[in-house]
Amino acid sequence: MRVLGFSKKWSKLYQPDFTTFRYARKDRDWEIEEKVQIVYHPRSKDREVLGFAEIVKKECGKITDYGFVTDAVAKEDGFADRQSMLVWFQETYTQEQICSKPMNKLTLRRI
Repeated sequence: MRVLGFSKKWSKLYQPDFTTFRYARKDRDWEIEEKVQIVYHPRSKDREVLGFAEIVKKECGKITDYGFVTDAVAKEDGFADRQSMLVWFQETYTQEQICSKPMNKLTLRRI
């Protein structure tokens, strides 16, 4: 079972179903029906296992595409709106990644 790490304890992590955006993995990308361990600070001495989930849906698109990320999607993901989500991504990733690399929108269901 692979680890799906988070650097912030988003309120969504405690919901039965929630979404997260991840770039494709180079070794083996995330798959539907894959079971994952939800972990806060996975590479830290403060590591905390928050539970387990199954990936129930996977969509691919660019974070900058309005059809892929709407205000409703951003709010569901824990942001005030689409703009604040984009600002967070700009502070976290390079402009090249944001503009050129597609992301996976994973929908998870706690198990």
